[in-house]
Amino acid sequence: MSRIFLSAKIPAIGTQLLDEANLDYYVFAGEGVISQEELLANVADCQVLICPLSTTVDQTVIDQAPNLRLIANFGAGFNNIDAEYAKEKGIYVTNTPIVSTNATAELTAGLIIALSRRIAEGDRLMHGAGFDGWAPLFFLGHELKDKTLGIIGMGQIGQSLAEKMAAFGMKIIYSQRHQLKPEQEKALNAEFHSQEEVIQQADILSLHAPLTDETRHLLNYEAFQQMKNSAFVINAARGPLIDEEELVQALKDQQIAGAALDVYEFEPEVTEALKDFDNVILTPHIGNASVEAREKMAEIVVKNAIACLEGNALSYIVNGLSQD
Repeated sequence: MSRIFLSAKIPAIGTQLLDEANLDYYVFAGEGVISQEELLANVADCQVLICPLSTTVDQTVIDQAPNLRLIANFGAGFNNIDAEYAKEKGIYVTNTPIVSTNATAELTAGLIIALSRRIAEGDRLMHGAGFDGWAPLFFLGHELKDKTLGIIGMGQIGQSLAEKMAAFGMKIIYSQRHQLKPEQEKALNAEFHSQEEVIQQADILSLHAPLTDETRHLLNYEAFQQMKNSAFVINAARGPLIDEEELVQALKDQQIAGAALDVYEFEPEVTEALKDFDNVILTPHIGNASVEAREKMAEIVVKNAIACLEGNALSYIVNGLSQD
C-alpha cells in the first residue's frame, strides 16, 4: 500500500510535488465522495492521509490506520476529523488556513451584491419567461451605499470582507469574542458591538464565526425576530451556524428579506423548503473554489506530507500536538 493516500483528487501542483519528492502515493479516482468502505481499505497501511472536508475521519478510520502519522486536511475547517482522538493517538492534524481568505471573502461579497440587486432572481427570469421591458418600478433592489454590514466573526475572512465592502460605502460593524486592536479597527473603519447589537442593526448580516457548541444555531428564530425585516443573511462560513428550519419559518413570516447560503446545516443536503424562495440564493460550497486558492491549498497539504515523512516541522497543526 502507498505511504500517502489522497481521498480525493487535488490540483496537479500537488501530485507534481509528490512526484518530485519521489514519494509513493495513491489517489482515489472514483467519482463523488469516497465511501467509508473504500476509505477504510486505503488507510490501513498509509502514513499520511490527505483529505478534503467531505471525507469523514472518525475513530473508526483512525483505528484502521495503525501507521498513520498525519491527517492533512484540504480546507480551513476540520470538523470532518476527530482531531482530539487523533491527538490521543499521536497523529498530527493540519489544515490550510489563510490562503483561501480572499477567495471566500470575494464569494461572500458576490452573494451580498447578488442578493441586494436580485441578480440571481433576474437571471432565472431571463432564462425563463423574460420581461416586457424597462419600467420605473420593475425589479427594484437595494444599493449597498450607506447600508450597515454586520459581521459576526472578524477573523481573516471577516476582515477581508470588511475591506471590500467598505469600498461600496457600507458602514461596518462587527462582533466576536475579542475586540480588534484600535489600529485594526481604524484601518477597517469598523466598529465593535455586542452580537445582539450587530444582529439588530445590520442591513446585511454575514457570518464568519467558527463552528463550536456556543455558535451552533447562532441564528435561530429568536435571532431572526431581532433583525430588521429588510435585512439579508449571508452564510459562507459553517452551515450549522444557522438553524435552517427556523430560517425557513423566518422567511415565510417575512422576519427577514432574504438569505444567501454557500454552506448548509446538513451538508451536502439542503433543506428543501429553501429552494422555494425567490429571495434565497444557494451555492454549492464554493467559497474558496478558485484556481488560485485551491492550488495554494494543494501545496500546503503536500508540503506537510513531505515534511512529515522526512521528519521536518509541519505547518498549521490544529489539534495541539507538539512537535518537540
